[in-house]
Amino acid sequence: MKIYQSRTFENKIKKFSKQEKAALDEEIGKIIKNPLTGEEKKGDLREIHVYKFKIKSIRYLLSYRMIKNGLELIMIGPHENYYRELKSYLKRR
Repeated sequence: MKIYQSRTFENKIKKFSKQEKAALDEEIGKIIKNPLTGEEKKGDLREIHVYKFKIKSIRYLLSYRMIKNGLELIMIGPHENYYRELKSYLKRR
């Protein structure tokens, strides 16, 4: 399975420490093993899955979707204003 990252996702990951990136890689591995792990959204965000997890004491949301030949990682961030930012990102695309 091929993994694609959006520019937004890449930019957020650049700010993570090595330990946070290692924890994130573990969580992405869980998604790859079972792509239906995340909660599928409805309405404007249909076909988008959101996977929730913690790194240290911060709860992160990671949005992704299945595409023809792989998995696209769309956005990651804390819960505050997450869905608003996700909707605006998807409208710009």
